Amino acid sequence: MANKVTNFSDLIQRVTSSCLLHPIGTPRHYTNDVTDDDSDSDTKSEKFYDDGELDDVAPEEGRTGVCKSERETEMETLLSEVFETVSFMKKAYVSLQQAHCPWDPDKMRSADVAVVAEMKKLGVLRERFRRRVLRGGGGGERVVAGVAVREVVAPYEAAMEKMKVEVRNKEKEIENLKEKLKSVAVVSSGSGGRKSRSHSHHHQSKKKVNYSSQLPVSPSPMPEHFESCISSVKEGSKSFTSLLLSLMKSAHWDIAATVRSIEASTATTTTSTPTATTDSIVGPNHAKYALESYVNRKIFQGFDHETFYMDGSLSSLLNPDQFRTECFTQYRDMKAMDPIELLGVLPTCQFGKFCSKKYISIVHPKMEESLFGDLEQRRQVLAGNHPRTRFYGEFLVLAKAVWLLHLVAFSLDPPPTHFEGSRGAEFDSRYMESVVRFPGGRVAAGHVVGFPVSPGFKLGDGSVVKARVYVVPRSEL
Repeated sequence: MANKVTNFSDLIQRVTSSCLLHPIGTPRHYTNDVTDDDSDSDTKSEKFYDDGELDDVAPEEGRTGVCKSERETEMETLLSEVFETVSFMKKAYVSLQQAHCPWDPDKMRSADVAVVAEMKKLGVLRERFRRRVLRGGGGGERVVAGVAVREVVAPYEAAMEKMKVEVRNKEKEIENLKEKLKSVAVVSSGSGGRKSRSHSHHHQSKKKVNYSSQLPVSPSPMPEHFESCISSVKEGSKSFTSLLLSLMKSAHWDIAATVRSIEASTATTTTSTPTATTDSIVGPNHAKYALESYVNRKIFQGFDHETFYMDGSLSSLLNPDQFRTECFTQYRDMKAMDPIELLGVLPTCQFGKFCSKKYISIVHPKMEESLFGDLEQRRQVLAGNHPRTRFYGEFLVLAKAVWLLHLVAFSLDPPPTHFEGSRGAEFDSRYMESVVRFPGGRVAAGHVVGFPVSPGFKLGDGSVVKARVYVVPRSEL
């Protein structure tokens, strides 16, 4: 029978191909191809060639006295390790399949780890074989070495790319945090107040006005920003007034007397002369308009000054361009913030001082004690804190809307001028909007302003934000 010629690298290739369906090494320097005859007698008569020199390897049954070369011993050791590793990997793979049915996550994980470990061990053995071939010399081995280096380096390169992606993500996160920190610092500029942390649970009122979110962020202020803020003020005013009126009714207030008091104060403010208290001009179910008039008059007081007269700052006159830029920057930074969370971090910033001042002005002690039975919220506000209650939360929604409107107003050049409908003034549809709806949508002739509800504004481009007024027939005044 003809002799079959092969070498150890060819044998390793056959074994690993049958087990892993992936060749471990590339056979080299064979004199003939291996035949498919696998009989025992043929196997015992195999001869091996290595690097062109013939070495007779005796069968296991004979020639016990022959000394094996160091290279041959190394290859046998490597081969035994390959067989052992493949055997363990097969067992681990069987365990992996058994863990699928019935499904056992713990066994799945352990079997998966075992399979991966054996495959890694096979990879190490492959590299050992390639290094051995490289020591044998020859130009072909350089190619093997290059492939081996690439395969060894590839996992590390993949890990490095993954780490680079993580670093970029962390850098983006850091930039976002820096922007938020800058926003908080801008909002708190000029306050010089202390920081405190509130431990109260966040109140459950989530009815928030979407401040100017319908507009894209613009690098410079536009009249559209102002008009959007006006809409937010209008919604916030209605929401807070409705809550306040419901609390008054729950506390059994005399709503008619309250309305008459508001009318009298409005008449005194607009005419500068005392007006005798007469029957109310407010119709049924219209008390909310009188209460909204009271709230808006208090919260818009000082709107024409750059700090609502909280201090004597003259920045808008000394450095007008810089002040306009700072106002619009604060507007952009603050418009997406939750006022409760902001004041929880910076309770005594300029916005915090504004909220405290306006709350004390709108809700006097007797009103708060009547509505809530104590003065706890007032005490917290006077102490520089901001209570996390539903009532105060609704007030903050309105306060933030007015504050943003004020920032946009002072960022425009020229700033808008504001006006309001005076009691007894003729209704003018160009500058006024009636809060009471009339048939056909038009105010009937002969109606005049009963009291103003919210101010109007005239912008630098000539556009007008109409003042909201409560109109009545002239004969009722």
